[in-house]
Parts: sequence; C-alpha cells; structure tokens
Amino acid sequence: MFKNHLLAGAVLATTMVPVAASAATEIQWWHAFTGRLGELLAEQVEKFNASQSDYTVVASQKGNYSETLNAGIAAFRAGEQPHVLMVFEVGTATMMAAQGAIKPVYEVMAEGGAPFDPDGYLGAVKGYYTTPDGQMLSLPYNSSTPVLYVNVDALEAAGLAPDVDLSTWEKVGEALDKLKASGHECPLTTAWQSWVHLENLSAYHNVPFATKENGFTGLDTELAFNGPVQVKHIETMGQWAKDGKFFYAGRRNEGGANFRGGECALFTESSAGYAGVKAEADFDFEIRPLPYWSDVEGAPQNTIIGGSSLWVLSGHEAEDYKGVAAFLSFLSSADIQAKWHQDTGYLPITTAAYEKTKADGFYEANPGTDVAIIQMTGKEPTGNSKGLRLGSFDQIRAIIDEELEAVWSGDKTAQAALDSAVERGNQLLRRFEQANR
Repeated sequence: MFKNHLLAGAVLATTMVPVAASAATEIQWWHAFTGRLGELLAEQVEKFNASQSDYTVVASQKGNYSETLNAGIAAFRAGEQPHVLMVFEVGTATMMAAQGAIKPVYEVMAEGGAPFDPDGYLGAVKGYYTTPDGQMLSLPYNSSTPVLYVNVDALEAAGLAPDVDLSTWEKVGEALDKLKASGHECPLTTAWQSWVHLENLSAYHNVPFATKENGFTGLDTELAFNGPVQVKHIETMGQWAKDGKFFYAGRRNEGGANFRGGECALFTESSAGYAGVKAEADFDFEIRPLPYWSDVEGAPQNTIIGGSSLWVLSGHEAEDYKGVAAFLSFLSSADIQAKWHQDTGYLPITTAAYEKTKADGFYEANPGTDVAIIQMTGKEPTGNSKGLRLGSFDQIRAIIDEELEAVWSGDKTAQAALDSAVERGNQLLRRFEQANR
C-alpha cells in the first residue's frame, strides 16, 4: 500500500523533463484493460488527441487491476509515476490514505478550468469516490454492478418457460432443480464470487459487510459478513455445488467462457459482461436483476458498484494538470459516456449519458441493458449499501476466495469459512489502521 512516510521524499524528488513550447504536453495514463475494453479505451484516447493539439494522452496497459495498482505504487516510489492511474474500487481506501501521493480530482478540475459538474454524476457511483462532504477524490470511469445472465435456450430445453420467475434465490433453486434433472451439466456459474455473493449480497439485503458503514466512517472498522443472511446464502450455494447445480470456474471471470460458450444456463456476472456475451453467444439470452432472498425484510435494497476510477498522482507540472483536467472532462462528456455505456455494459456514470442513451432508443432495442442502473438507483443507498471502503481489501478478497473455495469443495461449512475469513481479514484491517493513523 502507499504509506505517507515513504512517499514524502518521492514527491519532493520527482522532476519532469521540460516540454518544448511547440510540442504537445504528454499525459501518461496507466490502465488495466485488454481485449475489447482495451480497444474501446484506445478509441477514446484517439478521439481526445484528435480533438485538440495542446495535449497528447499516452495510454499504457500495466496488467490486471492488482498489477496496475502495484505498478503505480512502484513508479511513485521511483519518482516515475504516470499522471493518471486506473485503480479498481477496492483500492479506494488505500488511495485515500496516500494523501501525499494523490492530487484530488476536485482540485485538478478547479485549477484546470475544464467543464466539470460533480452533481451530474449518478449518486450511487459518485458516493464511492467522494469525501464525506461530497468532494470528488477520483473520477469514476468504468462502473458496473452484478446482474443475472440467462441462457433462454437452456431453460426451454429443460422444460422451463423462457420467462420463468428468477427474481429470488428460492425461485432460482427451483429452476436449478429442473435444469439438473434434465441433464444440464452447468445450471449455474459465477464470476467474481466475493464481489457478487458476499459484497453485493450484503448490500442488496441491507446487512453490513463491515462495521462503520462498511468502512466509510472510520478506519477502526471490522468485518461482519459472517451474519445469518450471508451464511444462509453461502451454505445454500455450497449445497448446490455438492449437488452439481453450481459450477465453480475460478476467482475472476473464468466462468464467462463457460456461459458464453453455451455450457451454463445461469451466470451471475458484472453488467459489463454484456459486450462479451452479445458478441460471442450463439443462443438467446436475457439480462435479469440479481436475485434476492424473499424472507429478508426490505430486500432487495440496491447493489453496489465494481470497476475502477481514475486517480491523479501528484508530482507533475501545473501545465500537465491542465491537460489532465481537459482529458477527464472529455471522458465525462455525455457523448463519450453514452457510447462507453452502450458498447460495454458499464453504467452510464452521468445523468446526461443515461438520458442520452434513453433518447437514442438503446434500451428499447436492447432489452435488459437498463437492469443494472435501475437495480442500483431504485432505492436510496443506506449505510450498508453505498459501497465498501476497506484497507488492504485486495488481500482480504483473496482470503475470502480461499475460504469460499473450501465451502464449494465441501471441506468447510459456510459458518466456519466465513468466521475464518472475518478473523483473518480483521488482522489486515488492524495493520492498515495502525499504518494510517
């Protein structure tokens, strides 16, 4: 993680090579996207560079989310940091603690004079990356939330109606029974098991994932995802795994290939999986809301975001930050955001982009693509459902993954696994707290 006492010297030592007056100022952006997302990101950069002659953005892919964050940390310590760093949402607390390493977006935009309306961002997205008084620290870039993808052909082959009710986990269980009885080998799979089945499960049922409003109100937060709702859900999925109704493919998005290839009937995954499913699936599919447990009072609440935001790093020249402000303003524009949303399945991060997408008729032409935004914005977020702000959370997720795998394999009960994950994760939280007091 960034540590202030390690960074102070690096900030002072950082120097920039002067840029000739006649040359465009170069802005370095480090990111984690490959494949189709990488192509669409490159398209945005190309459009910005072609739209003006003062600045040139250079985008560099630095590995997956974790690797990109680590590359940014190493570069800062060496005084070679980029101007803009893509950081996944679980790295938010780590970046916030690195006050000497970051230049808050609200300062960058105010000093740069670029058009910027923080109130134009969707509240459910903006709140994840702002201070308690509403100041935006980083710029939301790609925000998603989990939904349920349905292979309609597989349902019909199992004798289920294509519009079968899958709104609750109870109803999903009934569908899995019929799919398994019909000989289907992969009734259900998932991507990002901790994000979908613990982090979002907790928010969607308005129960705490951690104390202190999931870390938003204090570093002395403690994990709390071993409560009755979470244990019931993981216990049920463990039984489904034992019965061959839930197929575990891996910690990230390995299950996506199984669903897109037609092997799996139901798939819990990011709304941003839409682009890949649409491009590769040769079967009829639908996007449904994430299921919820009907016996939990008040459910469903709202889901929370995944994805990343763009953090501006300190130590560069004032002219550079004018270019950063211009680029971030460009990325936030309605046209750019609406196209990004429509191409990828990521949420439209601004109200203007959402309204433009509606006006374009995109949701009518592509049913289900508005499920994610409705699911996130249908209710005002609570202290349990506005997101997570936990230190060392990338490492905590790895612990959760390990413990969940023990449940899927039948080596641990849900209660024992979640209790262990909470205990182990709390140790990391205490270290983070001590390092950032």
